[in-house]
Amino acid sequence: MTVFGFDAWQWLALFQLELLLFAGVFFLIGAADDLAIDLTWIWLKLTGRAKTREVDRAAMQAKKLHGSAAIFIPAWHEANVIGDTIRHALLSWPQKNLRLYVGCYRNDPATITAAMAAAQGDARFRIVIHDRSGPSTKADCLNRLHEAMRDDERRSGTRFSLAVFHDAEDLVDPAGLALLDQAIAKGADFAQLPVEALPQEQSRWLGSHYCEEFAEAHAKSMVVRDALGAALPAAGVGCAVSRKALSELSRGRVGAKPFREDSLTEDYELGLAVAQSGGTCRFVRARGSDGLLIATRAYFPAKLDEVVRQKTRWVHGIALQGWDRIGWGSSLIEVWMRARDRRGPMTAFLLLIGYTVLALTALGWAAIGLGYGEPVALSPVLKWLLIANFAAFLWRALSRFAFTAREYGVAEGLRALLRIPLTNIISIMAGRRAIFAYAKTLMGSAIVWDKTPHTTHPARMPPAGSGLQ
Repeated sequence: MTVFGFDAWQWLALFQLELLLFAGVFFLIGAADDLAIDLTWIWLKLTGRAKTREVDRAAMQAKKLHGSAAIFIPAWHEANVIGDTIRHALLSWPQKNLRLYVGCYRNDPATITAAMAAAQGDARFRIVIHDRSGPSTKADCLNRLHEAMRDDERRSGTRFSLAVFHDAEDLVDPAGLALLDQAIAKGADFAQLPVEALPQEQSRWLGSHYCEEFAEAHAKSMVVRDALGAALPAAGVGCAVSRKALSELSRGRVGAKPFREDSLTEDYELGLAVAQSGGTCRFVRARGSDGLLIATRAYFPAKLDEVVRQKTRWVHGIALQGWDRIGWGSSLIEVWMRARDRRGPMTAFLLLIGYTVLALTALGWAAIGLGYGEPVALSPVLKWLLIANFAAFLWRALSRFAFTAREYGVAEGLRALLRIPLTNIISIMAGRRAIFAYAKTLMGSAIVWDKTPHTTHPARMPPAGSGLQ
């Protein structure tokens, strides 16, 4: 059958070439963006500005804090892990001038019971039970913890010097609190430690794919942002805000609440909000004398629906909500970094087109092999575009392998390469789901704490790769 002088095969080939050209151009733009980060990081390494400092972990663990620290841990349906987190944190951080605030909900008695049992009467522990039924949002729970901290300050007549944020499933680093305190004492208003996702023997493909993502982002991208003086997005765990900056975030808001309760990614917005109010942000990267990174460790989701749900929340909150919630910043560096943060939906769309082109190419080869149609000649421009994209892919793969292998070993680095197609598919699924979720909120749907369940804590079992017990 012919239409406008073209048969079905020719129309299919034309469609394939148009998709190939579109995807190739935009993939190359993304590759150039990534290459700019890579070259900046290489320059920082060569000039010694990206050197990871080495500290004595035991000495940092015992180090006296410059002031009092409030540790915030919001918890909803976390009975399986909250006890381990509390016990490990109180043992890892022996300082007397800290207070651990765990936020629970009145309709979650299992988490309340587990938290109370784990504290074992430690005077540094406070359980804060929300006066509303859960789940609300994580930001709402954090606001309740902030209120409890302010109540304690009024009763005691003293103020905390910093607030540290963690999640209910975290394995804190013994040296982490002192490093954050040190950064705040030296003038930072916001400080972030690296996050290290732990490999999972029972989920080498889904649960472990977070390893390469955090390894590369927190060894390169965050280092570059810090060096360029850009605002640092908080990871929501292993990060601290000075008491002064926290007050600044609360200024002028109803109830003096520092977090907007309709936010899906209040953690990401935290560091950017501090910078926007004139505060200084610092990324604190150090290793112990044992070579292990001083970082917050955790097991990430290991089931497909849970992985997609979590990444949907990230894309929705950062790329879509962030567009109209926090703007683009006031400098070219900020515009660049926020544009990078918001690439998620576009990346998902381009990946979908890329895999569509691969499917059409396979279909075309099969048709040619069966005697239907003829090979389509590529223009010189398209050939060079494909060569450039292939070279960019090899560079990206090498980078992913190198950063992953540095933290987890060569075997995990190789697995990171094999997981590339899977991570791409997850990105496509999360991007699609985020767009639909965002559309629903625009039509008035309420935002709730769409959290992922946690069943296993790192303190209970040795990790499959790098980790700290």
